[in-house]
Amino acid sequence: SYELTQPESLTVRPDATLTINCKVSYSVTSYNTGWIRQPAGKALEWIGVIWSDGDLYYKDSLKSKFSISRDTSSNTITLQGKNMQTEDTAVYYCARERAHSDTKHKQFFPKTS
Repeated sequence: SYELTQPESLTVRPDATLTINCKVSYSVTSYNTGWIRQPAGKALEWIGVIWSDGDLYYKDSLKSKFSISRDTSSNTITLQGKNMQTEDTAVYYCARERAHSDTKHKQFFPKTS
């Protein structure tokens, strides 16, 4: 089993930057970890993923707003969102791919520098 731990709640002023740290119990160099959000009463929305090798992929419409990074020494994945607005109010989830990372399917996603 494994755990992903993030803050229960965060408040960000309009136009400010959101930072959410997700501390995980597994090695971030072995598994892909993604971020998802869900506004109240709406569907889940995929934000992006950081691959086990450090490559990044974002949903096209959100790639200018969010960035994902990691600290391999503390196994922490960080989501940053800039210029946050009321419409960005949501529950934000970090999530791990269930299987041990096999990056062969990365060919289906464009790399984000």
